[in-house]
Amino acid sequence: MNKTRSLLLDFILYFMARTLGCVLQALSLGLALRVVHALANLGYHVDKRHRQVALDNLAHAFPDTSADERKHLVRKVYRHFGMLLLEMLLILRKLSPHNWRRRITLPTDVEAKLQAAFSSGRPVLIVTAHFGNWELSAHCLSLFGVKAHLVARPLDNPFVDALVQRFREWRGHKVLGKSGSLFAMHGVLAKGGVLCTLADQDAGPDGLFVDFFGRPASTHKAIAALALWSRALILVMGLENTGGFLQYTLRLTDVIQPEEYAGKAKSAVAITQRITHGVERLVRHDPGQYLWLHRRWKHQPGDKKGKQAA
Repeated sequence: MNKTRSLLLDFILYFMARTLGCVLQALSLGLALRVVHALANLGYHVDKRHRQVALDNLAHAFPDTSADERKHLVRKVYRHFGMLLLEMLLILRKLSPHNWRRRITLPTDVEAKLQAAFSSGRPVLIVTAHFGNWELSAHCLSLFGVKAHLVARPLDNPFVDALVQRFREWRGHKVLGKSGSLFAMHGVLAKGGVLCTLADQDAGPDGLFVDFFGRPASTHKAIAALALWSRALILVMGLENTGGFLQYTLRLTDVIQPEEYAGKAKSAVAITQRITHGVERLVRHDPGQYLWLHRRWKHQPGDKKGKQAA
């Protein structure tokens, strides 16, 4: 049973976050980065629960690494996502339609594939993961001239959720809540629109189990089902930090045409597995930029209670 949330406590946490955000925005970039790195290091030491989840996840994903190597990676994860939060605070100030190409690198072949997909007249499903800066990925779509619908689960804190939603919709995108939005997703794709979603979240004991880093991972099959129904092109992609603050390269790890699977047995399973392999290739570019802090393998086949450590 879910605990009853306190609106007062939620507002206090929101106020503290906004205050910290204002302080960071008032500092020079160099000093703000030092503060964020210090807070990330503190988080690594005091956040024992998520630190242990990350270490367990990495032990499964990279069994040949040493314990020291895994600790180093987890430290990097905390620092990377601390910088990601700072980037979210400053994106609207630092990134514009006039300068974004100086900060975001689009390899020539990747840009050609994106232009082909968006000019095809077909609906497009953009699939990413908690890798690099996924919030920046959506923001850059608008700078590229594409308006999309973003599928995202509302945050537990309603004040923070409203703030994040305003950020996501700042340049013309529309946020669809994950719960109860399947009809809306159908509508977007039926009109030839662009839909963005994450594909690396645990889908519970009844999810579709596919291989992710050599281990079964419960995965939502809605992406595959929507693609098969609408003939939407699936682009598996993400932004990898390749040079410090707001310096990213777009990685496109797969382009999937669902009609290749139409009429075949277990077509949804095959597409879901291919998407998940695309996500895995994305993460392997730099494992230190993936959110290993969440329980990606929370549920396993035959385990209805999901009591695995990671």
